[in-house]
Amino acid sequence: MQLKHDGAEDLVQQRTGLLLDPYFSGTKVAWILDNVPGARARAEKGELAFGTIDCFLLWRLTGGRVHATDVTNASRTLLLDIHRGHWDEDLLRLIRVPRALLPDVRDSSEIYGETAPGLFDKAISIGGIAGDQQAALIGQACFEPGMAKSTYGTGCFLLLNTGEKAVLSRNRMLTTPAYRIKGRTTYAMEGSIFVAGAAIKWLRDGLGLIKDAAETTALAQQVPDNHGVYMVPAFVGLGAPYWDPNARGLICGLTLDVTGAHLARAALESVAFQTSDLTAAMASDGARRAAAIRVDGGMAANDWFCQFLADVVDAPVERPTELETTALGAAFLAGLATGVWADLPAIAATWASGAVFRPTMAPVRREGLVAGWRTAVRRTLTH
Repeated sequence: MQLKHDGAEDLVQQRTGLLLDPYFSGTKVAWILDNVPGARARAEKGELAFGTIDCFLLWRLTGGRVHATDVTNASRTLLLDIHRGHWDEDLLRLIRVPRALLPDVRDSSEIYGETAPGLFDKAISIGGIAGDQQAALIGQACFEPGMAKSTYGTGCFLLLNTGEKAVLSRNRMLTTPAYRIKGRTTYAMEGSIFVAGAAIKWLRDGLGLIKDAAETTALAQQVPDNHGVYMVPAFVGLGAPYWDPNARGLICGLTLDVTGAHLARAALESVAFQTSDLTAAMASDGARRAAAIRVDGGMAANDWFCQFLADVVDAPVERPTELETTALGAAFLAGLATGVWADLPAIAATWASGAVFRPTMAPVRREGLVAGWRTAVRRTLTH
């Protein structure tokens, strides 16, 4: 909050593509250095090391020989200039993080090192590193500008490939490196939804409305529409494009006719509506509209949800045969570095569609539903 008060957010967004939010790690590092006795002095002497989880794993796998990360993970620290691909001295001073603490920043696909003796029968090359969502983008083979993927797990993350142009958002989307290969960076716009599958988990564990997430499909189909019921699942605040950490969840439109089926439907619909917010914000920023959205994650297995999503975003929704695309993307990067695949087109040729959901909803109905959703969101916002 102090950095925002001091007017630092414009600089941070211009250099990092991020917004000032507790979600990112730079300010957390600064807090640790200020609050753990002796930590700042040791960091400045180069006696401590910081990194995202990939960096820690690389350090351990190589027996402490390699302290490095890739550009996508480095971009999540509030400390990286995403245009130059280097740690930014101005941001290091602003957030008060010593440069000696930080790892080297490398490509997403290269040989970083080998596993330490004794870990496996023989040394294994480590050849691919990417952030969770960037890896899913790669796993979905979204290599051309305008291609988009949306991952539905506990939260939801929509990434739209913008090519070699880093599109800075006026609508509080994030700008991120999607991957860097052979020194060339491809960028993406990203929208983060904090609660997706977690809303279904709440129906099960918090309300006892269902015993299994799969039951939501049958419940949603029991009612012809949402009966004017909207759920805004701001259980931990709202992410993009609102970025309101103090917002809290809301269910509105309740009448005596509302049943558990309406609540289940509202929970599923809320995830699609949040995705629609992201696509609308990206389009307003001038990013190329996605011809289709490739989906993955647990909720992507729900046919009813995928069809409603296609209807609300007014674009085909493509579900691949392989839904674990994050692990697949990391494997693609490693295989690219070790010669399993020659190039990105060779990787793209492996992608296979499992199902395609095309929009069928009348525009007037879509507009009415989205208008109702946005009214509900306004009631949750604290700013």
